[in-house]
Amino acid sequence: MRNIVTLCVAGLLFISGPSVAVAPGAPVLPPTKFHLRTVVLDAGHGGKDRGCAGVSAREANVSLKIILELGHLIEENMPDVRVVYTRKTDVFVELADRSGIANRHNADLFISVHCNAGPSAAYGTEVWTMGLHKTEANLAVAKRENAVILQEDNYKERYNGFDPNSPQSQILFSLYQSAHVTNSLRFAQKVERQFRTNVGRHSRGVKQAGFLVLWKSTMPSVLIEAGFLTNRNEERYLNDKSGQSYMASGIYRAFRDYKSELEAMNEE
Repeated sequence: MRNIVTLCVAGLLFISGPSVAVAPGAPVLPPTKFHLRTVVLDAGHGGKDRGCAGVSAREANVSLKIILELGHLIEENMPDVRVVYTRKTDVFVELADRSGIANRHNADLFISVHCNAGPSAAYGTEVWTMGLHKTEANLAVAKRENAVILQEDNYKERYNGFDPNSPQSQILFSLYQSAHVTNSLRFAQKVERQFRTNVGRHSRGVKQAGFLVLWKSTMPSVLIEAGFLTNRNEERYLNDKSGQSYMASGIYRAFRDYKSELEAMNEE
């Protein structure tokens, strides 16, 4: 029963378990109330890892600007929420360290922002959660984002023999996030809806695949692909301060709604 309660509090899955006998006269503890107190914001890539690129824009720079604007909005409007950044400058942070930062700060949500690459005609946003990839296209995106570990020292030892090109590796580590799938999807759907209805972006949907950056995070987590830098129109949009502001505002509104929805359950 203890494990079930832990899942309910940390993952907010509200899984019911078998009834447990309570000794006569034992104190009845009130249900734990959930408050979203800490969010970790992760700008993908950085430093020696530039990520994907357009004609002039680089993924590491664009993702950082969106994350910094998102953090500013949360800090300005929600003083009760602690914002932690995996990076605030152009530095290289290993993937394991990104989730490690979230775990050490007991974060309630992990948000990672990236930019996409593909054929020049490809465009639109994608919001990803940890899970089994269902198509070769999903696997290809995960492989591209996970390939950064090849720039890390001793990556085979650090990631338990993980091979970014192995479908078997993608399947095995996806199980780590199983306890947080419900709320990861809950937040991802709110982000996708904001992009589609309020920011006016073309949405390619909410998807699941095996991302190392989400692998060992012990809280609901999402990875947002803000658009394709390999599409000239999207590159101009994402490399512009107003476009970055629109993207950050959409994520912020999703975060605000997610927080309100979960905390409203305290009243039920």
